[in-house]
Amino acid sequence: MKLPLSLLALGLLFAAAQAQAAPNCTVKLKGDDRMQFDQKTVTVSASCKTITLELAHVGKLPAQAMGHNVVVTRTADVSAVAAAGMKAGLPNQYVPKGDARVLGFTSVIGGGATTRATMPGAKLQAGGDYTFFCSFPGHSGIMKGKLVVTK
Repeated sequence: MKLPLSLLALGLLFAAAQAQAAPNCTVKLKGDDRMQFDQKTVTVSASCKTITLELAHVGKLPAQAMGHNVVVTRTADVSAVAAAGMKAGLPNQYVPKGDARVLGFTSVIGGGATTRATMPGAKLQAGGDYTFFCSFPGHSGIMKGKLVVTK
């Protein structure tokens, strides 16, 4: 049975629309030895039950010298959380334990490593003002970006 070409094209168009409509629930970042993330803005959907944070450290330096993580907070909380993270130290991933301002975070990794963590999507609201950053001491000033949450 042969399908008319127009019917096949319509089916492909519908499949493409469905793929575009799927919400983005993953933040994928790369960090390097120059204290840079590969993206300055990432977008996720408020409809996600869970947000996955993925980080690949594409540098070569070890975690003790040039470790990176990803921390998500409201933009207004970045400086305070980064300062509290320095006090928490590497054993706590440079993240203050039990701090409600921390919406999600990954572990600290060194060059060549990858890490992944999840956070509840309900912690993010569409249109909210959120930032992702590295809380390794001295990194948060330049190693950060905007987390955009869409409906």
